[in-house]
Amino acid sequence: MAKKVMVFSAPSGAGKTTIVRHLLENFDNLEFSVSATSRAPRGQEKNGRDYYFLTEEEFRKRIENDEFVEYEEVYPGSFYGTLKSEVERIWAKGNVIMFDVDVKGGVNIKKIFGEKSFTVFIQPPSLEIMEQRLRARGTDSEQAIKTRIAKAAEEMTYAAKFDTVLVNDVLEESFAKAERLVTLFTGQKPKNKKKTAARKKA
Repeated sequence: MAKKVMVFSAPSGAGKTTIVRHLLENFDNLEFSVSATSRAPRGQEKNGRDYYFLTEEEFRKRIENDEFVEYEEVYPGSFYGTLKSEVERIWAKGNVIMFDVDVKGGVNIKKIFGEKSFTVFIQPPSLEIMEQRLRARGTDSEQAIKTRIAKAAEEMTYAAKFDTVLVNDVLEESFAKAERLVTLFTGQKPKNKKKTAARKKA
């Protein structure tokens, strides 16, 4: 199989992680690329599953050793990046890499992988709705939410740099749109296609 990369990016709270998890559950050929980060785990996040959690010092050391495909200092001292070893691991299995990354990371990955990649910008219906979603998560402080909303307004300007924009308003519709995008790019159909058709007949 040709080496391919799918990238889903969005402002925090736009719902990209929910969509990515749905796709990973429904396509056998997709495999999640676990990003590295210097921030602390949130909620039920686990090392090696959600992120590779590194200290800031460890992250900087790996930058020096040229171990990243791409990385970004999203906030001062808060790094996110893609390890070269992770890309090599997934491609060696013949799978399509699924990236769930911040907006700038998505733009960087497109520059690096070019035609091997397909990038999707997940856009919230509005900043107000995104703020509601962030508050509902209950994982961030009031100051963190304000910081994220301000950053989201700036990140929305990056939408045109992606191959397509998916407005995440009604989640079930967003799932269906995302499935079609994966099928078009990879040639693979979702496992749940027959089940979905059966539900419609019922």
